[in-house]
Amino acid sequence: MDTYLNLLRKELRPAMGCTEPAASALAGAKAAELLGVKPTSLTVVTSRDMVKNAMGVGLPNCSLKGIQAAVALGACGGATSKGLSILSELSDDQIACAGAVPVGLSIGTDIPSLYIKVIAKHDELSSVAIISGEHDRFSYLEQNGKELLNLPVDTCGTVLAEEDERLVGAASLADLLEYVKTAPQEALDLVLEAQETNMAIARHSLDHSYGLSVGRIAAEPIGKEPKSLAEAFCLGSAMAAAASDARMAGCPLPVIINSGSGNQGITLTVPVAVVASYLKSSKETFARALLLGQMIGLGLTARKNRLSALCGAFTAAIGTSCSLVYLLGGELEEMDRAFNTMVGNLTGIICDGAKMTCALKIYSCVEAANLACKLAFRGLSPGNESGIVGKTSRESMDFLSRISHEGMEETDKTILSIMLGKQS
Repeated sequence: MDTYLNLLRKELRPAMGCTEPAASALAGAKAAELLGVKPTSLTVVTSRDMVKNAMGVGLPNCSLKGIQAAVALGACGGATSKGLSILSELSDDQIACAGAVPVGLSIGTDIPSLYIKVIAKHDELSSVAIISGEHDRFSYLEQNGKELLNLPVDTCGTVLAEEDERLVGAASLADLLEYVKTAPQEALDLVLEAQETNMAIARHSLDHSYGLSVGRIAAEPIGKEPKSLAEAFCLGSAMAAAASDARMAGCPLPVIINSGSGNQGITLTVPVAVVASYLKSSKETFARALLLGQMIGLGLTARKNRLSALCGAFTAAIGTSCSLVYLLGGELEEMDRAFNTMVGNLTGIICDGAKMTCALKIYSCVEAANLACKLAFRGLSPGNESGIVGKTSRESMDFLSRISHEGMEETDKTILSIMLGKQS
């Protein structure tokens, strides 16, 4: 069985808007579906990371923000069949209903970072829907007190997590590169389709103003056609930021996600597409470069919590740096250098929720990936005497995992405390 291909099939999926609000809307829609009528009240119990990642992001097709609004939109007419694209279409009645239904919110304890519980009520009727572990995985369903589904709430009980564990236990950068060089056509098709979707929102954002317009402004000196490799690198950074500008502002165009994150999906596809286009890379070389980055992104996420205080754009950009090395004809030695340079450069960049400044972080992370690629071909990278950089990329992966799990738990709590404090 091709474990990696199965992982790609599950992970490279379309999402409309930020994935945490989409998951919240999906939970709300399921609770209302079980209730059978429009709820008169909703109660949400969720993790601090879900709240953090939904607090400042725009929701597609409306002016609402936040996890409570997302749940209400789902409960007021969302179709569960749309999955994480549940917010792709909203009616005026649905938006009005979402603004009127009361939604209580509390932050749970001793729950996974990816967890949302919605309780819906209407007179004597009640229902419960819980999503946990993965953004579209229902782990508990209840209808009028009758339990319909009860799975382990944490990712340890999912098939996806079992595959993640295999990835953690077995896959080094060398392993992933070996797979990429012989990967089947279906894997290549998946990553090519992903970049087409993500390039569409990037191109759209260059012509429209969203958020801070990070990408649009960064691209202005270059235009849409780079005249040198240096300009192609810079345009790749700008277009990745542009896609995030649009996505975080609620642009109603889909993104293909990686590790449950649209911003990670953008980071792993758009810059690579821009550079490959300038280089006139063959379709196969381009596809295998994309696949390498996607696999590294998945592998690194498997070593940390999907939602954590460590910015996902940073870990995704490590994959981007290796994709760029692949495009330019580099091998494992250069990729190992680029990987370690990224770890020595940006480790510790925090996630303070999904919002307009994600575009800034993506731009910075991709620019760092560009630099790591250039240094790698000069034979340069930090050695293991440098902070948390390992002797090899494999050792650096282990150090990143420790930073995420052991080092940033309190940081995560402090970030949310600051964010909630600003609303009081």
